[in-house]
Amino acid sequence: MPTPGAMMAAEIAEQPAALARLLSEGSPAAAQARAAIEGYRPRFVVLATRGTSDHAALYGKYLAEVQLQLPAGLASPSSITVFGGRPDMRGVLFVAVSQSGESPDLVESLDVARQCGALTVAVTNNADSPLAQMAVQHVDILAGPERAVAATKTYTAQLLALHLLLGSDDATAVPDAAARTLENAEAAYAAAERFRFADRLVATGRGFSYPTAREAALKLMETSYLAAQAFSGADLLHGPMAMLGPDIPVIALAVPGRGATAMGPVLERLAAAGVDVLRVGAPDGLPVAGAGVSEALMPVVEILPLQQLAWQLALARGGDPDRPRGLSKVTETW
Repeated sequence: MPTPGAMMAAEIAEQPAALARLLSEGSPAAAQARAAIEGYRPRFVVLATRGTSDHAALYGKYLAEVQLQLPAGLASPSSITVFGGRPDMRGVLFVAVSQSGESPDLVESLDVARQCGALTVAVTNNADSPLAQMAVQHVDILAGPERAVAATKTYTAQLLALHLLLGSDDATAVPDAAARTLENAEAAYAAAERFRFADRLVATGRGFSYPTAREAALKLMETSYLAAQAFSGADLLHGPMAMLGPDIPVIALAVPGRGATAMGPVLERLAAAGVDVLRVGAPDGLPVAGAGVSEALMPVVEILPLQQLAWQLALARGGDPDRPRGLSKVTETW
């Protein structure tokens, strides 16, 4: 029988090489798409996704708003596929993000967006997919085959691809930072033992780290069957804080930067409530190697110890993170 978790472990380890490959081999396609975007001069950015790619798109939304200075939002594919919406998309950059590029609702949404006047761009791991073929521009994330159900290397490659499209910072230090972060696996394994018997968990972050909090919660849900929720640090103070206490641990994204500074009052409230907090980016929590990596690119790196945590926690609880129950690698929605 296959060794439980072997595929997910291998794919986590492949990420530095996958990120380096995207920077070296994927940059021409990304540059072509970026030139098309700059020539189009969009007035708004819409991102369409499902599942893990939702969190990549949320990251893209922050990039568009902060670095492109453009308003951005996440699409509701059912408004088109179920309810027949045909919004005016003249002047809109429509970016569809999908590992497989096969989900029918994303394909139809992108097709309708094009018909309604948008410039369409697909970000996928499959250049032959319907989504890639339908888009005016396509960026192949070049992550290679991903066999484990839980997405790891395709997620970080999507983040980096979106930064090549919408960001403005130098990304050359990212692969090395990823490799050095993965070397701290023992911290993630210790955290797995700490959370082994947890039933519920909350992840939180602000700014560019908020998508990381959401992706971490999803990974813990699908691999370890935890009731994991994610909130921005600001939203956590607006009600969800009331449910927290010593029996519900919190993963807090605190990698140095403006987002971590904004998390200060949240961390103070959590400490006052006696909450068990695991800080990502802290030496006594889950260390992240961030030298040379801007805050806008940090989500590519800071998710890595959380992937390791999800993998180890699933194994500690007797599961197989390669094959979560009730899930398949490609989910087709409409």
